[in-house]
Amino acid sequence: MKIVVDRDLCDGIGMCQSMAHEFFELDDDDVMHVLDENPSEEFRGQLTAAINSCPVLALSLEG
Repeated sequence: MKIVVDRDLCDGIGMCQSMAHEFFELDDDDVMHVLDENPSEEFRGQLTAAINSCPVLALSLEG
């Protein structure tokens, strides 16, 4: 699976980081970075919850 970010939508709110800090990180300018774009399947539940928490719907999973 792959984490996909729509950079045009992302506002750097940080809900994803608070729910899955192993995969998402906000820098000092509130720009979100994906730390592991291709996580293993065992993290699907945690990532789905983090992605669903995004208030601007900037995140999705492929695969």
